[in-house]
Amino acid sequence: MFTGIVEELGEVTGREPLADAARLVIRGPVVTADAGHGDSIAVNGVCLTVVEVLPEGQFTADVMGETLSRSSLGRLAAGSPVNLERAAALNSRLGGHIVQGHVDGTGQVQARTPAEHWEVVRIGLPAGLARYVVEKGSITVDGISLTVSGLGDDWFEVSLIPTTRELTTLGQAAPGTPVNLEVDVIAKYVERLLGASSGG
Repeated sequence: MFTGIVEELGEVTGREPLADAARLVIRGPVVTADAGHGDSIAVNGVCLTVVEVLPEGQFTADVMGETLSRSSLGRLAAGSPVNLERAAALNSRLGGHIVQGHVDGTGQVQARTPAEHWEVVRIGLPAGLARYVVEKGSITVDGISLTVSGLGDDWFEVSLIPTTRELTTLGQAAPGTPVNLEVDVIAKYVERLLGASSGG
């Protein structure tokens, strides 16, 4: 479980293709400071398991084929920046919202509109996820907990403060860049419960 508060901007330093998967080598001195084999680290919003902690603040993680095809991790290569967050501790503050690290789909950055102290980013919204997104609700974009500031039938907008622009991948994502999306899990549970109660 995560909170969507990115701890550091890391970097992919290597990628080894496997038969139906890939092994990533990622540098992240902050998230590896107390990491060990089997720990969970969110990489661009995808929960990955640490296989090995390496020198110079690096770790390896295996990514199965399904994750590579259903998320933006399939596009990562050496030199790619990534958002990193360790799993939340039970005694930590919930600074963002409940994030599972289970990507529901991908969208694309459509436009960026700068303002004096923030920037509005419009992102394409897959049809299957639109019903879970509400204005002023929470959504996770590449592992970042954000508030929906604008909403259309097939897009949503988020507003980035300077800290988010400077310390995450979304700050530099150009139009056309794919991003991982995770909707608020509470919305999915509510839909399931209402469907069960109505017999549908």
